[in-house]
Amino acid sequence: MEDLTQRQVDILRTIIKEYSETGVAVGSDILEKKYKLGVSPATIRNEMVELAKKGYLKKTHFSSGRIPSAKGFRFYIKHLMKQKELSTTDEVAYKNSIWDEREEAHRLLSQATKVLSQKTGLLSLATTNLGDLYYSGVANLLTEPEFFDLNLSRTLFGRLDEYSFWDRILNDFNAIEDEVMCILGAEDFHDSAFDNLASVWGEFEGGKIKGIVGVVGPKRMYYEEIIPQIRYFSKLIGDIIKEQGQ
Repeated sequence: MEDLTQRQVDILRTIIKEYSETGVAVGSDILEKKYKLGVSPATIRNEMVELAKKGYLKKTHFSSGRIPSAKGFRFYIKHLMKQKELSTTDEVAYKNSIWDEREEAHRLLSQATKVLSQKTGLLSLATTNLGDLYYSGVANLLTEPEFFDLNLSRTLFGRLDEYSFWDRILNDFNAIEDEVMCILGAEDFHDSAFDNLASVWGEFEGGKIKGIVGVVGPKRMYYEEIIPQIRYFSKLIGDIIKEQGQ
């Protein structure tokens, strides 16, 4: 699988699981004790060094452990992740939560971001080709350790007033064929302050309105749960806008 051995794949998967749950850099000892990988801590350490050399892990300034890089998360999303499909109950709940606002796009998208932030526990945003920007759930991020970093929080919250920053993401969506786009870390965001940040976006389009809706949060968010929600919700918004002739 790409340039990784099966053992390295197993270790990377386990590191992502542990890091996603704790937000703490992962060391070989905890992997050996908690996950029983069947190899010694020394072997795990050596494999972690190899994973770091290949760009899938990186070291932090404050710990001897490692955390997944954007490349590591991207590999996980593409090859290892098992998406959790939305139940019919969840789909109905999403639809009912915005249905009453369907006749006016402004109210629809404003309500949609509120609902998405409540459902995911993350910051949600929507932006359109008409120059509109909606967001909800800023307070959700303040409980996450990554946002104790004042530089990250200050920079992100400042960006919420910059339509052009999010419009660039809308434009980037035109260059991909996937239904959902994941933006991971500083390189994707084109901002060094956002190294621990990620976002997941889906596109919607009507007759006049085209846009994206998604969430922003820690890079260790639960993609297997978030991606199916974004895929369904963005399609739902698009279907409603088309039905309303907007």
